Amino acid sequence: MIEKIKAFEEIARQLEPNAPIRKGVRKKVIDYTEDFLDNIYSLKAYEQTDDQGKGLFDSPINDVTIDIEEAIQIIFENVDTQGLNPASGGHLGYIPGGGIYYSALADYMAAITNRYAGIFFASQGAVRMENLLIKWMANIVGYDEAASGNLTTGGSLANLIAIVTARDAHNIKAKDIEKTVIYLSEQAHHSVEKAIRIAGMNECQKRFLPMDERYRIKPDALEEYIKQDLSDGLKPWLVIAAAGTTDVGAVDPLDKIGTIANEYNLWFHVDGAYGGFFALTDEGKTILKGIEKSDSVIMDPHKSLFLPYGLGVVLIKDKKHLYHAHHYFANYMQDTLKNADELSPADLSPELTKHYRSLRLWLPLKLHGVAPFRAALEEKLLLAKYFYDKIKTTKGFEVLIAPQLSVIIFRYIPKSGDANAFNERIIQEIHKDGRIFFSSTTINGNYMLRLAILSFRTHLETVDLALQIINEKVALLNLKP
Repeated sequence: MIEKIKAFEEIARQLEPNAPIRKGVRKKVIDYTEDFLDNIYSLKAYEQTDDQGKGLFDSPINDVTIDIEEAIQIIFENVDTQGLNPASGGHLGYIPGGGIYYSALADYMAAITNRYAGIFFASQGAVRMENLLIKWMANIVGYDEAASGNLTTGGSLANLIAIVTARDAHNIKAKDIEKTVIYLSEQAHHSVEKAIRIAGMNECQKRFLPMDERYRIKPDALEEYIKQDLSDGLKPWLVIAAAGTTDVGAVDPLDKIGTIANEYNLWFHVDGAYGGFFALTDEGKTILKGIEKSDSVIMDPHKSLFLPYGLGVVLIKDKKHLYHAHHYFANYMQDTLKNADELSPADLSPELTKHYRSLRLWLPLKLHGVAPFRAALEEKLLLAKYFYDKIKTTKGFEVLIAPQLSVIIFRYIPKSGDANAFNERIIQEIHKDGRIFFSSTTINGNYMLRLAILSFRTHLETVDLALQIINEKVALLNLKP
């Protein structure tokens, strides 16, 4: 047996490369990423290819090894030059992510040290860092010291945690579900309805509330629905509002909705995955007035704090509800109960195994300070207004509504033919071009072009280029039969 152990050990030790090998591999990786960053402003935002990364299948996973140069070449050819380039300032579609450099370094440090950040006993510092960041973000939305939360992988998991917490806080049992009512907008993100289903609440009564001309919930209609449902013997439970819808960037009237929710004892949840961090700006504070009346909020630092994908946050106004819904105990974990000065993330979410993901937010905030993040958000608000002013005065274009944050919805109305088909062709031509990328949506049966300005690399020259390319493509299509 000893001989077998030693034989396997000799092979297994290949997982621990020595310092010279690490240095050589690291240099190749750093050289590759530095070249990517040095050229980021000239790289396409979208690249259409015929093979779509299928070359990865030519190098199957087995016992055959390759060197780092070959590995990087495979990645370059099949991943980094295919499809959408989310690191590009020309990424103006969906809700752009970020990719700030210091977060990448933080992820490297976190992966090397591999701190287990789920339980306070295991890494007091990593848990304190997460809780410190949560307190900072809770303060941004106006919550007090009673609040807590959890750093998640993104908005979808954050919405799920909030809805499960709301369910248990209102003590909703299986026998109550069919008489329990949820109020939301048709503009609510699909992850909200997905979370409702996963949380076992899909058989609740759902009221899709009327919207005003700017696609915001009408508070008076909400109150009318609540009164009628109470009269019918139903249990109004949850109202979900948005601080920046994905389709049009709408911000629901949070202040009025919060007042109504509090009066009728509903749980008030705000999906601020996209727009929540605009509360760092003066204009954003005004737009988001009333968010402090909510019982829960979600926000995505990998959106409006420009971090790489993989970091969202859920904030709960009263931490006891979050703890009640998610804590657990297992005998093998009994040692972890000693000297627990801080709430453990594993007691506040479905996750037990937890990556040290707080470092990817803490390090850039400490190295940059908050000011550049605030300035970048202010810039995006102004760039959206700039694009709106330009496109609405450009002949042939129709703009749906003025931007509330940094999303603009518009379309071109051709002199003849189907407008939907024409705008779909505009999108196809822009994707084929690749210098910028934006997306589309359908509003009231109309195919709309949709620009989302949020990348920290998107500046005035990017928006001017977008306007130029849009006009180029329209002119080109107008020449075609």
